[in-house]
Amino acid sequence: MERRGLDADGHFEREGSLGRIQPAFAALVAAARARTAEAYGPRLHSAYLYGSLPRGTGRPGRSDLDLLLALHREPCAEDRDTAEVLGRGLDEDFPEIDGAGILLFGKDRLLSERERYDLGWFLACLCTPLLGDDLAEHLPRYRPDGLLARETNGDLARLPPGWRERFEAASEPAEYRRLSRGFARHLVRTGFTLVMPRWGGWTSDLTESAEVFGRYYPGRAAQMRAAAAVALAPVADPEVVRAYVEDLGPWLAAEYTARHGTKAPR
Repeated sequence: MERRGLDADGHFEREGSLGRIQPAFAALVAAARARTAEAYGPRLHSAYLYGSLPRGTGRPGRSDLDLLLALHREPCAEDRDTAEVLGRGLDEDFPEIDGAGILLFGKDRLLSERERYDLGWFLACLCTPLLGDDLAEHLPRYRPDGLLARETNGDLARLPPGWRERFEAASEPAEYRRLSRGFARHLVRTGFTLVMPRWGGWTSDLTESAEVFGRYYPGRAAQMRAAAAVALAPVADPEVVRAYVEDLGPWLAAEYTARHGTKAPR
């Protein structure tokens, strides 16, 4: 495996760009830009794409649209309602995607000291500017070190109880599919950041993330490879979700805490 994602000085390179967006998604991205500007007007400071589309790895009909919006103030109920309508409209009008997710934050929070190695890193390294002035210009350069590992995914230990509640409340195949996808993605990404400082590189590719993890935890390698497969092709099997909730999730949370510590509550 080739290590990638860092420049010659060992800092993260921004992983996406508008130039990497595949032609199949060009009309969608143009509509997202125009509709976001119209929906939020002067409330909007800047907008960003993240995920597979700006990385150039989107799969028509299967990938989702991921947007992060930075507002001039902290989002209110009206802002969240606007995001729901905006996302639903894009999903309905463009069969090229399977869902649209929109994250909302006030720009002051994104630039705050407490979010410097969490949301700030996410915006500066994993988000591609779509509208407005890029907030990354006000953020530092980042390295794949233990501090970043703790602040990005050091809260996993607090998640399993909520995961269990969601699992026990589910009953339909569609619900298990959503849970299998969401839990698997989170576990694979957390498994990768657990070993990221030792590996000394960065990748957002889930399959590669699982393979990198497996180098350091061979006893859990098969589980993580299987989780990466489910993250890309979710399943409706409740036993798969149960294994995340009762086995892989708690183990990974304990190992992560032991190696990197726990992120302070937000």
